[in-house]
Amino acid sequence: MTIHTTFLAAVLACSLSPFALAQTASPQPGDPARWYQEDSTAQAQLRTLRKEIAAALAEAKKACRLEPSATRTACLKDAQDTYRQDMANAEKLRVAAHPQ
Repeated sequence: MTIHTTFLAAVLACSLSPFALAQTASPQPGDPARWYQEDSTAQAQLRTLRKEIAAALAEAKKACRLEPSATRTACLKDAQDTYRQDMANAEKLRVAAHPQ
């Protein structure tokens, strides 16, 4: 695994952890109630997961832009590849996050 792949995996894991924890976390003052309502359908869960994957891509791109120019292009490519893989496997990720 390259540093970029490891970094992108960590970014994805961090971005998806709120997705898994939202169901068990206690509401904090000022938080919208919708943050703590579980998605009731597979379609809603998948929609939320796709938003999380897109947010992970945005965070990864932001981090890549801070890298030296020599490695920036490879980092951005890895981020895009990870995004494509996650979107292609979104249903599997949803099932793993919401076992029945």
